[in-house]
Amino acid sequence: MKTTQRLSDLKVLTKDQLSDELVKLKKEQFNLRFQRATGQLERTSRIDEVRKDIARIKTIQRQKLAEAAKA
Repeated sequence: MKTTQRLSDLKVLTKDQLSDELVKLKKEQFNLRFQRATGQLERTSRIDEVRKDIARIKTIQRQKLAEAAKA
């Protein structure tokens, strides 16, 4: 259910907002990888969550681009 809610929240964002969110998630992903390498990461599942969120944003961006090309 959380995924569905997150997906619906992402679909209403504009292209610029999606890009900003993508940059934020990539920074978080980098920080999480750095924490894992130094042994400071407590919640390792967060890495997978961030990775999947990045994929969701990229998918929505491609969908919006395809819709714009049709119109």
